[in-house]
Amino acid sequence: MSDALVGEALDTLSPALAETGAEIDRLLNELLAVPADSRDRLYEAMRHAAIGGGKRLRPLLVLATCDLFHVDRRRALRVGLAVECVHVYSLIHDDMPCMDDDDLRRGRPTVHKAWDEATAILAGDSLHALAFEVLADEATHEDPFVRAELVAELARAAGPSGMAGGQMMDLRAEEMALDLAAVTRLQQLKTGALIGFCLEAGAIMGRVPPEGRTPLRGYARDVGLAFQIADDLLDAEGEESKTGKRVGKDRTAGKETFVSLLGSERARQQAEALVEQAAVHLQAFGAEADLLRAIARFAVERDH
Repeated sequence: MSDALVGEALDTLSPALAETGAEIDRLLNELLAVPADSRDRLYEAMRHAAIGGGKRLRPLLVLATCDLFHVDRRRALRVGLAVECVHVYSLIHDDMPCMDDDDLRRGRPTVHKAWDEATAILAGDSLHALAFEVLADEATHEDPFVRAELVAELARAAGPSGMAGGQMMDLRAEEMALDLAAVTRLQQLKTGALIGFCLEAGAIMGRVPPEGRTPLRGYARDVGLAFQIADDLLDAEGEESKTGKRVGKDRTAGKETFVSLLGSERARQQAEALVEQAAVHLQAFGAEADLLRAIARFAVERDH
């Protein structure tokens, strides 16, 4: 990918990420106001994990897709908030000793290190529940059928047919040798399902029928895989000071990844090919899809 294209993508993306991050933090600050009772520890832990830091890429994907269909930004932000709650819950649990056992996340101590394991479990559980509370609220959409579809799709993306199922496959990956098809399937669930929801949600909010969502699903599939390949490259070659988390853990655990199976150069080429393919899925859209195109480029060029 040319330096000019990368620079153009960053020029488009940087202010959008900053604005989205500030808006999501504002909503989280309201949602997670600390109560004056013994739940304060739980709320402080949720705030620690959720507010500040992070790329906010998933909420931005929701907003960018909603923009294609002229969805009210305040409502789109609520869907972005819900998906970020699910994402953060997954990180809290993923970092725990029984899972990936990480001490650092987003450049700060993980929740179970800053507090304890019980608090981390409850913080993750609470964020997971809050996501569905936000989607089910009439403030997200006046149509109960739209809200019900959002809830159903997020549940599917987060559960055993999506992210949680992929996480289980990832835990068992240390016990077996996986080929490229198996690693691809694992990552389509673990990382790709929630990214897929972001595009699906924008189309649901825009009242696009299922048969009209095929290009967005194709984009989500390709960007999700490109994003995971970039993660594998960062784990293999990145710097902890930039990534904000421990690197080299896949190699230490003996897990097969896109990098271990393809090598760094071929993995990078595959990620770039996926980004080009993602752009093809957006051919029916004009300048209103430029933010989605920039996000795809960012997926493979980021350093964190």
